[in-house]
Amino acid sequence: MPQRVAFVTGASTGIGFEAAVELSKAGMVVYAGARRVEKMEPLKAHGIKVLSLDVTEDDSMKAAVDLVLAEQGRIDVLVNNAGYGSYGSLEEVPLDEGRRQFEVNVFGLARMSQLVIPVMRAAASGRIINVSSIGGKMYEPLAPGTTQQNSPSRASATPCALN
Repeated sequence: MPQRVAFVTGASTGIGFEAAVELSKAGMVVYAGARRVEKMEPLKAHGIKVLSLDVTEDDSMKAAVDLVLAEQGRIDVLVNNAGYGSYGSLEEVPLDEGRRQFEVNVFGLARMSQLVIPVMRAAASGRIINVSSIGGKMYEPLAPGTTQQNSPSRASATPCALN
């Protein structure tokens, strides 16, 4: 049986970085993507392939997925971890910042899922893991955008799991 292949977004720090390491330790071929490629250099010591990925740019997402598929022919696990929080009162946070946050946290997650679901469906197997914060479950003062964005990412997870 071929080695399973995982793709982790937002892998430059935190949960994404650690998820990439753990998936590699579990014996998977792992691709890690983020904008800050230099922060992912330590992942290479674990045999993880590091990719430049901007989840606000469709060409970047397509190129990354196409590269993984060209090299491996499959993606078994997608960890949608790319995201960030922006904090401040609603009256003080510029709407452009809120739009950018939605681009990363919601639409980036959705587009990455769109790109891998057909591959997973064709293989009749696959798993998509969407990482979000507690903000979708409870209100956080001074984080109006984060609260709104985490509910869609949680809701999209159930229909995307294929096995």
